[in-house]
Amino acid sequence: MTCCIALLFSLPGYGSSLADTSGKVTSTPQEAIAFIDKIYKLAPSTHWPNIKPALFLKNLKDNIERPIGTYAGKGTNFCGYGALTYLFIKDDPLGYAKLLLELYREGKAKFRVVDFNPSAAVKQGAGLIKFAGKLDISPAEQMWYLTLAGHFKGYINIFNRKYDPDDQNTFWASVNYAKFNRMVRQLLNYSSQAKGADLKRPYINDLYNYINERMQSGTVVLFVNNRILHKKNHTLKLALPTHFIVAEKISIDKDIITLMYWDY
Repeated sequence: MTCCIALLFSLPGYGSSLADTSGKVTSTPQEAIAFIDKIYKLAPSTHWPNIKPALFLKNLKDNIERPIGTYAGKGTNFCGYGALTYLFIKDDPLGYAKLLLELYREGKAKFRVVDFNPSAAVKQGAGLIKFAGKLDISPAEQMWYLTLAGHFKGYINIFNRKYDPDDQNTFWASVNYAKFNRMVRQLLNYSSQAKGADLKRPYINDLYNYINERMQSGTVVLFVNNRILHKKNHTLKLALPTHFIVAEKISIDKDIITLMYWDY
């Protein structure tokens, strides 16, 4: 089966090194956990009526302690936001914790160049997503994914720009390649480059060496056709990229390539 691949990688000195352009450490998981542990009791939010405070804090802390467990939901179109969140927590866990807590308490928040101001429908819907596996009991992730989907738009969202219940399963929540790159560049400390497109796979003579070389200096995200990884009933049956994964390790032995990757 044809695999449509696009690539995004961080340049040397950034990304997995947790450094910004000034060379300073962004933040550590220990700092983020210490910040959360100072919150002895989180008051209910008037902005997010369906989110339980205790469960919200637990979800936040669990994600920071174990980013690999970040979960975008069974059957949803949140995979792009899940991959972004996995990178965000690894890059700046304290920034992630502060942003989500400000969003929860104030109903809006600013992070770097992005002003988040979710709609009333998004605020009402967070905490009500059901039948999506672990996401059902992950209110912080529900709030965050819905906020991201409501704020960032691409051409794929042109016919559905306003949130309605269950829109996590529609094109409203989908992420195209340019939209993912824009989110990474605006929210993370990565200095990123991209190769590829939604409708045309990048021309790379030796894909293994291309990916392997870039993994030596930073983080690699692949945009692939999800039907290769999972059995999915996508309406779109063409061999087009639909899913974001984070490459962790790659090796080759007698022309057999083994790829280890993060996927929610």
